[in-house]
Amino acid sequence: MRNGNYVARRRNLETATWMRNRNTVRHGAKTLGTLSTSLIFGLLILIVGLIYVTQGTKATAYDYELSSIEAEIDELSAKRDDLAVERARLTAIATSENSTVARAMADATPSGYAE
Repeated sequence: MRNGNYVARRRNLETATWMRNRNTVRHGAKTLGTLSTSLIFGLLILIVGLIYVTQGTKATAYDYELSSIEAEIDELSAKRDDLAVERARLTAIATSENSTVARAMADATPSGYAE
């Protein structure tokens, strides 16, 4: 049996540089440079700007299409109103020709001319 004192056979891992199954190379963290970061940031702003512009032009195109449809609706409404007036006129003429009062009336003939 041992006397109670523990002696480590291996050295501390943090201070050991030459140890079995340990690399001796230290790698630094890889970061982007200021030029690369600025370039990526600029490209992102450009892409967001292009998306904004395309959405704006799409809305304008929908506005032009909507205004042309509204103009067509107004034109068709005016034609419908004209046709309603024409139908009422023709209906009134047909009703007056078929009435009994109109049949009893005499035809209009010139009675004479003033001299």
